[in-house]
Amino acid sequence: MAEFSLHQNLSQQQTLAPQMRKSLEVLQAGTMELAQMVRQALEANPVLEDVSETVSLDADGPDPEAADSLEHLNETDDDWRDDDIVSGRLGTWNEDDEEKRQHLYESIVAPETLQQFLHQQLAYSMIEPELRVAAEAVLGNLDSRGFLDLPARELGLRLGIRPTLLDAALELVRSFDPPGVGAANLPDSLLLQLERRGDRESLEYRIVAEHLEDLAKRQFARIARALGVTEERVAEATSSIARLSPNPGAAFEPAGNPFVVPDVVIERDDDGEWTARLTDERLPSLRINDFYKDMIGGAKTDAATRQFLRDRIAEGKGLIRAIELRQETILAITFKVIEHQRAFLDHGPRQLRPMTMTGMAEELGMHNATISRAVAGKYVLTPHGLLEMRAFFASGYQTSDGGEVSNAAVREAMLRLVQRENPAKPLTDEALAKALAGQGIKIARRTVAKYREQIGIQPAHLRKAIRSTE
Repeated sequence: MAEFSLHQNLSQQQTLAPQMRKSLEVLQAGTMELAQMVRQALEANPVLEDVSETVSLDADGPDPEAADSLEHLNETDDDWRDDDIVSGRLGTWNEDDEEKRQHLYESIVAPETLQQFLHQQLAYSMIEPELRVAAEAVLGNLDSRGFLDLPARELGLRLGIRPTLLDAALELVRSFDPPGVGAANLPDSLLLQLERRGDRESLEYRIVAEHLEDLAKRQFARIARALGVTEERVAEATSSIARLSPNPGAAFEPAGNPFVVPDVVIERDDDGEWTARLTDERLPSLRINDFYKDMIGGAKTDAATRQFLRDRIAEGKGLIRAIELRQETILAITFKVIEHQRAFLDHGPRQLRPMTMTGMAEELGMHNATISRAVAGKYVLTPHGLLEMRAFFASGYQTSDGGEVSNAAVREAMLRLVQRENPAKPLTDEALAKALAGQGIKIARRTVAKYREQIGIQPAHLRKAIRSTE
């Protein structure tokens, strides 16, 4: 017979209050996504109103003293909404308002970003605060594919996270969806995906771990001899490996939505100095409707109505404050970017300097996680094109002349070298490393291979093979 017993257990869990969760959601939202959130809030919360679309009450309008029940409140709100539907307006309507609304309705709202999706999973994870902070730091250093921007050991040293805690944070992040995030590179990501499928002891796992380069060359016979299996079995395993994703974050990339609205613009002012402005022209300006505030003090307003109004007003004020904080945070970060990246703004991508979220957090007196959330999925319009705000945050290397160069600048230098290489004799990773060293940039061959993968450049032997068939 099975035995059953009851046990009492006392544990401490960290949970997010609804207001805090809403603040984080607003902070992570892009401009178009936030505009949609605000429109939804205007529809759901009767005490909120758009300042630019204010309804003017006439002398025969509702009297706060007469509005004495929750039922009357709902009827009043429905009447106003019916009037909006019939007239097609709220208050005075003009062509500019029509253009703004049409632009909002026709624009495709940016889909959820990989960062937002991962942060949401972290928010629901019941873990210790210290581990949560470390996991936030890991998420802040993932690229668009979900891979780590720099080696885990270097990440720990830069952020001051002890190895055991960093290992636990990495393990947590790698348990999130989509499978393969948190990996150091493509092979590591494929192995994580196989582990998630329960194929740790499979032939597929051994091929990826030991013979990925041979697999890229489709040298099935060589793999079969090394692993003691038939070529047919290797071919079957290859088909299984092909179903893995080389880019775990692909589903979250904005490729399917060509309409990207910058959240902030960096431009020169009248004095020729770099400045920043938010692109919030199309974002409704919210306030609490005075009618509902007066209604709370109405002598005939019952207790249930008062409580309903207090809850909606608190909810509305929370949203307004969350939006204000989001805007202030994004603008503060952008001005710091201008301060650190003047050379980039003046001369272009080759002059992009290394800059970390940790350093930014220290300068602004914020937490790493706040910076990570604020830049996730945000775009900056610069003199050199539209950039994801996260592109400004990358580690880098010291050049032979004592200067600094960012990872992005190194990748661009590599791309230029490949574009100018001899098609009959493409540059190997070792040759690329030596060529970069000649430009004063000393990086390891394995780092060259990592950056080459990130910018979609095939290995030398494949580039040669492709060009020979063209």
